[in-house]
Amino acid sequence: MLLSGKGNAGRALKNDQSESFSLSGIKSRLKDKYTTSNILIGDTTHPNGLCVKTNMTSYPLLLKQLWHTPLANAANQEIVYRDQLRLNYRQVYDRIERFGAALAAYGLQQNDVIAVMDHDSHRYLECYFAIPMYGATLMTVNTKLTPAQIAYTLNHSRASMLLLHADFIPIIESIHAELPGIQKYIVMADETAVPQTILQFDNEYECWLADQKDGFNFSDFDENTRATTFYTTGTTGVPKGVYYTHRQLVLHTLAAGMALTAPAAQQRFHSEDVYMPLTPMFHVHAWGIPYIVTLLGIKQVYPGRYAPDMLLRLIREEQVTCSHCVPTLLKMILTAAQAAAVDLRGWKVVIGGSALPQVLARQALEMGIDCFAGYGLSETAPILTLAQLNATAQGPMTDDTLAKLCCAGRAIPLVDLQIVDEVMQSQAHDGQSSGEIVARAPWLTHGYLDNIEASAALWRGDYLHTQDIGTMDSNGYLYITDRLKDVIKVAGEWVSSLELEDALTQVIGVKEVAVIGVPDKRWGECPLALLIVDNNLFKESAAQEQVRLFVERGSIPKHALLTRFKQVKSITKTSVGKIDKKALRAEHAVAQ
Repeated sequence: MLLSGKGNAGRALKNDQSESFSLSGIKSRLKDKYTTSNILIGDTTHPNGLCVKTNMTSYPLLLKQLWHTPLANAANQEIVYRDQLRLNYRQVYDRIERFGAALAAYGLQQNDVIAVMDHDSHRYLECYFAIPMYGATLMTVNTKLTPAQIAYTLNHSRASMLLLHADFIPIIESIHAELPGIQKYIVMADETAVPQTILQFDNEYECWLADQKDGFNFSDFDENTRATTFYTTGTTGVPKGVYYTHRQLVLHTLAAGMALTAPAAQQRFHSEDVYMPLTPMFHVHAWGIPYIVTLLGIKQVYPGRYAPDMLLRLIREEQVTCSHCVPTLLKMILTAAQAAAVDLRGWKVVIGGSALPQVLARQALEMGIDCFAGYGLSETAPILTLAQLNATAQGPMTDDTLAKLCCAGRAIPLVDLQIVDEVMQSQAHDGQSSGEIVARAPWLTHGYLDNIEASAALWRGDYLHTQDIGTMDSNGYLYITDRLKDVIKVAGEWVSSLELEDALTQVIGVKEVAVIGVPDKRWGECPLALLIVDNNLFKESAAQEQVRLFVERGSIPKHALLTRFKQVKSITKTSVGKIDKKALRAEHAVAQ
């Protein structure tokens, strides 16, 4: 149950015994937990393993169960790939069954890891299901990482097979000598011709499926069997492997699906929708939405490689009504030359990955787009909250309504979300008391692959630590003020980089902004605003005045007046489009 009201301030969370906060205590409990469930953290042997059936439920929560309803009720519904291919649900499921037969024909075992490098496609959707349904683990490769990082993730995950789109052949050619564990390569191509390469492909994807005369009969197994793994794109150290079981993914699908379909009108996903992902499918299962829309049996459109003209064309021609993306991609679409010719009214877009700027939300809403924010992490599968309006908040757009649409939102079903201080004391849900956001839900990752230290830190005190700072109001709306590592301390006073960014995005002529803390000999740290601007419109005096107005309004602390401004040509981002503040600090952090 969510805590609310000032009466909860200072109350310790459950299970706050001293051992819960000691690293050795956490390690001991984690090891006991995962030894019992046959999933070991830090195990030197392959950690997946198909769990035995001794404790199996009579109806295990497996990903294959998501297909029963759409095959019964929407077998002829379309699944579209760009302007190249149209299939229906029955045909896609037949291909999934042939995929399973192809894995068996190649001798793949039910504890193997199978990696995929592809654009958003019908093929990727088939991989989302066929590989885990076979009992193997789907490893989604982040194609935006460096070749060295990709090699690391493939080796660390112990992938033995790689399904590879032809566009990514040059990357794998450059590192194939470093991939001794990859025993089989399957090439994927939109065209029939595959470019010449030094790689030895065992087959082409479509031929591989066509070679199978009969489909595979996917049997039941333990729902706690690992289904997927992928790697975080954090800006510190090497990527960390996150993993999920069938049970976790099904529960996330049900809870997030319930939240998305619950609203009466606005922000509601339903069976008449047309879905197109605008989040890479390698990134946290495309936020888990493909699993949800498959269960709903709605039309799905996969755009392949992202290009504004193709995305807008598909939105128009396929009548797309629901999507999800990061703010920068939404801005790219809205400012594309072709956008004026496309009617975007009624398009529902969940925004995540980074904060939704109010100025962008207002622009989208004025164009008739039903946009709202969501929040989660790679470690949370990912959805924890959605910024859906309750009945009293719907109606004419006000500043308060806009703020709610741009905040992190309210917890979806089964999520226990808390704001805590440094010693795990619960903070009041009064919209003012700040602390770290911690969470529990039945689908959160158990830990990191082969990294018991990081797993223990992640689950300190029996809650998953997000490393985000925020507040929660009495209605359960979560407001994220900063990352723990990004908040700026000026003369002992905390200044939120996110709040400053939101203020500065509203200044005329500002195209993009990132705020970081830089060393200062007098104040310890000072905010530095890195700005990409339109030189014909931007005036630094206007930015200074905007900060002053927000300080006077009480929206940001007075020490924000010490903000310095620097115009830049580009702002460094991570592989999934988030601002890379660690890299920016390294580049610009010169003591003043």
